[in-house]
Amino acid sequence: MINKLPIKVGDIIVNIEGMQKGSEEIIFTLSTGIKYKMYHDQDCCERVELEDVVGDIVNLLNSPLIISESSDNCGENEYQRYTYTYYKFATIKGYVDLSWYGSSNGYYSERVDWELLNDWCYKKVAIGTEF
Repeated sequence: MINKLPIKVGDIIVNIEGMQKGSEEIIFTLSTGIKYKMYHDQDCCERVELEDVVGDIVNLLNSPLIISESSDNCGENEYQRYTYTYYKFATIKGYVDLSWYGSSNGYYSERVDWELLNDWCYKKVAIGTEF
């Protein structure tokens, strides 16, 4: 499934915080001053974290994005449900691929959430929501 993202082609990322394996959140700051947090809104019996980062995050800074896309793959076994969520961001300088892994007992979401973090505005958004 292809997901819509709040960070779009043409946006310029000027700062990234927390983009390393094992992170539970990443903060993106755009050239417009808008900040987004990529994370999982923890409920109870699930775990979601950044499993892998491929590429150099410096390649994403201070250049317009030419790729901003996401997809996911869900499955289950007899013990748990799981979701892999993949993100690809690229500029003319290079790319970064992110792999998030979430698992639960089947009753809780394993999705990655996005939140707009500006003082003058607050909006929690869900993947697949029109931005």
